[in-house]
Amino acid sequence: MDKGSYNLGDACHKSSPSIIHVVKTKALVLLTALGLVAFYFAPFRLLNPHPPPSTQLDHLSSHCAHIPPISPSEFVDRQTSLAQTLRSLNASAYVAEPGASAQFYGNISDSRWHLSERPLLLIITPNHDTSTGHVQSKVTILTPKFESTRAKLLNIPSASGVDFVEWAEEADPYTIAVSSVLDSLTEGGAIFVDGSVRNFIAEGLRTAAPHFSVKPAPVEVRRLRERKSPSELEILKCANEVTLLAIRATREQMYIGMRESEGRTMIRGALAKAGLEDLDSIVLFGENAALPHGSGTDRVLGESDLILIDCGGSLHGYHSDVTRTFALRSSFIPSAHLSLWKLVQDAQTSAHVTATSGTLTRTVDEVAREVILAQGYGQYFTHRLGHGIGLEGHESPYLRGGSDDIIQTGHTFSNEPGIYIEGKVGIRLEDCFYISEESGNAVYLTEGVGGPSRSPWFP
Repeated sequence: MDKGSYNLGDACHKSSPSIIHVVKTKALVLLTALGLVAFYFAPFRLLNPHPPPSTQLDHLSSHCAHIPPISPSEFVDRQTSLAQTLRSLNASAYVAEPGASAQFYGNISDSRWHLSERPLLLIITPNHDTSTGHVQSKVTILTPKFESTRAKLLNIPSASGVDFVEWAEEADPYTIAVSSVLDSLTEGGAIFVDGSVRNFIAEGLRTAAPHFSVKPAPVEVRRLRERKSPSELEILKCANEVTLLAIRATREQMYIGMRESEGRTMIRGALAKAGLEDLDSIVLFGENAALPHGSGTDRVLGESDLILIDCGGSLHGYHSDVTRTFALRSSFIPSAHLSLWKLVQDAQTSAHVTATSGTLTRTVDEVAREVILAQGYGQYFTHRLGHGIGLEGHESPYLRGGSDDIIQTGHTFSNEPGIYIEGKVGIRLEDCFYISEESGNAVYLTEGVGGPSRSPWFP
């Protein structure tokens, strides 16, 4: 051993038992114990290093508790408006299956009555009172006979009661419908079928009613759903507000190193806490967000990655749809990506200002697209600007190029410009708005909780 050098092992060997040996032994025992504790808890820390307090999501559960569903009287008003429209178009009947339109007129969603090969049909016919000149609606449900009791439990609103027409398994349901409902009507009138009615049902009606013209419901009928009532807007506002709050709460739980699938679990839990039925949330990290609706992988979040969450839920049947692209507090986002984020924000703002009553829907799309095109990124804005929203997540009218639809008060739209550079980055910002009856201007449905994203650090 060189003079002046020191070997802990030799020193311990020469001083047995020594104070140094005792200290070393105790230190090893302590380090071993600490190591076992760290090893035991490591899996939990890796899965979620920042577990949220149990109360972190409590504010979501009460946000929409005061919002009532659509009232029975409003359903009756809708039925009456439809009957009056049918008469003005010389139509004999309107037919819908369980789904958005049947929910609008009869509170029959496809979650309350799942579609099968056995048709259950909502049939609304106009009833003209010659003594008063008023047109009222007659509501009939065509139901499988063995399901008739369950059909009556749907409690369908109506001014004068609902007629239930049953068809037995050995009978043809369309012949039953025609003989029970349409035979008393004037031949030659149109039978309008809702756009969501399956083809085999429309063909069955055509075969059973050769003296009527069975055809898709025209735009005059479709427009009855497009303009939202005050009660519909209240539901849509709250659904979109609480969806945005759920995204913000989810951001507080997220961390570098987590996977996209963990993010989906988080946002679904937040939406469930809010009382919304999750409608297939999307969580994408980094370059995966350049594929607008997902990549099919399960990427790990890096510190230079932006996060895209596109999610929505259903409240009393009405949909929300909010997208945020954001960073965590611990993220280090490249300046080029931050510039693109700001460009998308500018496009969204320009579209919002342009969307006023009387404006063509294509004009709003063009304005947003021009903002992005002017900076040289037009080719990366690859989809329409927006869609209508209500009882369906995507419904008419649409904010898209080539459309001649005119924006009207009560219309609701998503406003969601994006830039998608495959292999590098994807950014989308989405807020839904309605056209105010008072001002004719666009008002964000999320305005009550702060509205659009202010920055990548404030979604």
